[in-house]
Amino acid sequence: MSTAPRPDKPTGRFRRLLDRLADISASQEDLESEELREDSETTGCTRIGDCRDRQIVTVTGTLRTVTLRPRAGVPALEAELFDGSAALDVVWLGRRSIVGIEPGRKLIASGRISLSHGRRVLFNPKYELRPLGRE
Repeated sequence: MSTAPRPDKPTGRFRRLLDRLADISASQEDLESEELREDSETTGCTRIGDCRDRQIVTVTGTLRTVTLRPRAGVPALEAELFDGSAALDVVWLGRRSIVGIEPGRKLIASGRISLSHGRRVLFNPKYELRPLGRE
């Protein structure tokens, strides 16, 4: 049997299709990130990537995840807010749920940034839910 060297990357139709889909997906994420960064500028909010520890800020973005995670035996609703430049955790202590706080929802949040385990966190922020879709 002859063992011909195999290329590092298969060049079949299926592989090319997967590569194109990956490029489309990456492009879509880039477009969404750019749109979120522009939205942050037009609303006059601070970009999350520019926030420093102990700074009072107003940020806007889209909620990526929402989870219930107890902290020191107290219920805490945690959400990850992404604005195209970076992400931060928004935590409401003593809450199990808040109507309207769900993945995909846009909001504006205000409060004092703190760093916890290398991540930016806003505890119990003032917040405003943004309209869904093009309302």
